[in-house]
Amino acid sequence: MKIQVNQIKPGIVIDYNNTQWLVLKTQHVKPGKGGAFNQLEMRDIRNGSKTNVRLRTQTTVEKLNTSEEEFQYLFNDGEKYTFMNPENFEQIELDKSLISNNSIYLKEGMSIKINTIESEPISISLPETMVFEVIESEPVVKGQTAASSNKPAVLENGLRVMVPPFVEQGNKVVVNTSDGTYLKRAD
Repeated sequence: MKIQVNQIKPGIVIDYNNTQWLVLKTQHVKPGKGGAFNQLEMRDIRNGSKTNVRLRTQTTVEKLNTSEEEFQYLFNDGEKYTFMNPENFEQIELDKSLISNNSIYLKEGMSIKINTIESEPISISLPETMVFEVIESEPVVKGQTAASSNKPAVLENGLRVMVPPFVEQGNKVVVNTSDGTYLKRAD
């Protein structure tokens, strides 16, 4: 199916220059002089190489059909990540390059979606938000409440986030998995 460049969103797969690319980031740019364009950061599905391209907003590209399957994360052996299909208990191993920066969010037993083209895994989709426990947080210094100042905290998965002063060690917080930012304290 043909789509215009300004309809491209992260996570979709396009055919560009006879190569299948997974779109990682998109940015619409309107310079002061000249026509508007979209900056795309993409990863080649076959060899994992990344590239940045600029395409005019009127350009059309072929969007490839992908399918999504539910899997359960089992473990990581250092190089490969093992997932299990909960319906037929079939296990698959995915290379580190397919997981990319999402590995920090993986918890044993969690459900994720694996995106495929013609039964070939191309990427994983995490839940939009996840809950983690704060294992390390600096104490609040009295008198610092004049400005809304956040403090650094380390979560159980090793992720460092900036949290409000009222968040303490042992609290559970909700984190946005797309950019790794604190959203709110978990109930």
